[in-house]
Amino acid sequence: MSATKTEVCEYIESNRDELVAFLSELVAARSLPGEEQPAQRVMREKFDELDLEIDAWEPDIESLREHPAFFETNTYTEYGYEGRENIAATDFSDGDGPSLTFSGHVDVVSPEPISDWSYDPWTGTVEDGRIYGRGTYDMKGGVAAMTMAYQALADLGVELDGDLTLQTTIEEEAGGVGGVLSALERGHQPDAAIITEPSGVPTLGVASAGVRYFRVTVPGKAAHTAFQFRGVDAVGEAFKIYQRLMDLYDERNERIEDYGPAINQYPEAEGRTTNLSLTNIEVPGSWTSTVPGEAIMEYRIGWPPSAEQTHEDIEEEVAAAIAEVVDEDEWLSENPPELEWFGWKTNPHEVDFESEFFELVCEKTEETTGGEVDYRGGLAGNDERFYNRYYDIPCPSVGPRGENAHGADEFAEIDSLVETAQILALTAMDWCGVREE
Repeated sequence: MSATKTEVCEYIESNRDELVAFLSELVAARSLPGEEQPAQRVMREKFDELDLEIDAWEPDIESLREHPAFFETNTYTEYGYEGRENIAATDFSDGDGPSLTFSGHVDVVSPEPISDWSYDPWTGTVEDGRIYGRGTYDMKGGVAAMTMAYQALADLGVELDGDLTLQTTIEEEAGGVGGVLSALERGHQPDAAIITEPSGVPTLGVASAGVRYFRVTVPGKAAHTAFQFRGVDAVGEAFKIYQRLMDLYDERNERIEDYGPAINQYPEAEGRTTNLSLTNIEVPGSWTSTVPGEAIMEYRIGWPPSAEQTHEDIEEEVAAAIAEVVDEDEWLSENPPELEWFGWKTNPHEVDFESEFFELVCEKTEETTGGEVDYRGGLAGNDERFYNRYYDIPCPSVGPRGENAHGADEFAEIDSLVETAQILALTAMDWCGVREE
């Protein structure tokens, strides 16, 4: 007979040190956006050890351009896709059960400034039930957990009735176009999927935000500051636009209903679940004795599913706000600023809360953790959206607890890594089915 679910959970618990050791190996494989292959080499070696059938490929950008979720990521612009592989490693079944994919990205953001860290960011340091290091939480911890989940099934001789794929992808931090979207377009389209992002089990990730980046180039007239009257201060003109966009930020939050899963994740987000922020300002050719002749501002705008808007709606709203400033300003009316949209271009999504698969994941999460399932998401973009919004494949996020993603002293709680692996293994057994001898 096949191993029981209890035996599978006990296997994972008894091998927690191996799970942590593998996560430490992944952390040491420095894999910044655009330079993900050190981690992918570790994953390929592991998948070979597990005797999985491996499909590794470089994204083909031309085959993706017509997809409604496509945009050119900043990592593609800087690095291209040559030499940047995704991996899908599959245990193909002889049965006819539903298929399932566990997916995680291997790129991590820079740990700089390293002086802010109490631990080496490239070493998995275990202390007080936590493992510290860049990516332990976001999201190599989830990748290690899904690998352990499959290892438990394989070592215990559990044969699934449906195909199970472990997938590791690139550039999620830049938008995921060359990662999960590329995998789906390549044909890796399971009946259900789980992204092992750090949801904080028993909390599950159920939504992502719409995200757009835009740039406003504001003209001025350069002059020596001794003759300031001959110039037009581009920064001052840009500030007028900045003030209007900050008013738009307030207006949007007054108008758009708070999104519950976002408040669950961050209670302090109440009243602020749509965002609009100046992220960079540049004054080309700036000099202390020169009236600025040009100012370039870059912004990020994000909005939750409750906004019921698309990125086309966002473009119109931002353009209209800037036009108000231009129409009321003599200089800008004659010298209009340039509005350019670039980078991230995503619409928000929610998981199908009533799908059979999501209900199963909730059941296995509560069964494993003993806690009550809660929901989070809707403030940032993530890879779930590709499955849910564009392919109607139910896909929540199930991942560990921890803190300081993208910050210093990032960590994951080891108990939650074990729980994540157990949830994944039990979900696979019930969703795909188990073949009895």
